Amino acid sequence: MWLISMSEIKLVYFAWVRERIGLAEERVSVPDEVKTVAELAGWLQTRGEEYAHAFENPAVVRGAIDRKHVKPGALIAGASEIAFFPPMTGG
Repeated sequence: MWLISMSEIKLVYFAWVRERIGLAEERVSVPDEVKTVAELAGWLQTRGEEYAHAFENPAVVRGAIDRKHVKPGALIAGASEIAFFPPMTGG
């Protein structure tokens, strides 16, 4: 038997990302092969229609690790919280 190791992490969703997924936050077990914010978004797309809709254009979804804005290639190892949100506008 081959076991896939997973890490549990808290995910937080804001604005239309939250509306499309239907959750404000959740704890998920992420496979070890998911190493970056972009890979996490891609993996989330596979979790159901609502996630596929929320991440259908990953270039417009921003990420933050432990409340610090990061680029899609940022490593998620050691993160306690990852947030996803649409681009912010000023005004």
